[in-house]
Amino acid sequence: MFTRLCIIVLAMSLPITAPAEPEKKPLATAIFAGGCFWCMQPPFDALPGVVKTVPGYTGGQMENPSYEQVSAGGTGHVESIQITYDPATVSYEKLLDVYWHNIDPTDASGQFCDKGDPYRPIIFYLDEGQKRWAEQSKTVWQQNKPFQGDIKTDIIAASTFYPAEDYHQNYYLKNPLAYKFYRFNCGRDKRLKALWGGSAGH
Repeated sequence: MFTRLCIIVLAMSLPITAPAEPEKKPLATAIFAGGCFWCMQPPFDALPGVVKTVPGYTGGQMENPSYEQVSAGGTGHVESIQITYDPATVSYEKLLDVYWHNIDPTDASGQFCDKGDPYRPIIFYLDEGQKRWAEQSKTVWQQNKPFQGDIKTDIIAASTFYPAEDYHQNYYLKNPLAYKFYRFNCGRDKRLKALWGGSAGH
């Protein structure tokens, strides 16, 4: 009886350790260029696991370029979108899939009605893992593309990303009518459907 009581008392005096919570993965970043950054923001904003999207400029030499400087050409920058995402919810592979279905991979001179270096389609990788995924994804689509023409989208190491001016941030939400008018006139959705069929824009 004494022994059993001692065991009970000892057990009650031991500290109770809560079960360890699963370690949370840190947020990750991806950068894609696919023409007008206004149009690249909505499909990623709608994706579960995406925490934040920021339109901006990257790939050039000038520090803190303005929209006017980038648009005029000569800085080397392209309009791009920086995506902060939770890799426990959405994978980089999924981001790539959304990216492909929102661009014209056959046009290296720009995207839709926007032509010139600032509108080139580019995947900017931030580490070797992203580079491998991007290259593999490009190869798969080149072999199984539902459209004519070679995929000309570049895969380049990321450089400094500069957020665009405030009026470019969430433009599609702040100016919905102007955004829809621009997107329609640019022929973006019509061309995407011609390329990707029913999966366009997904």
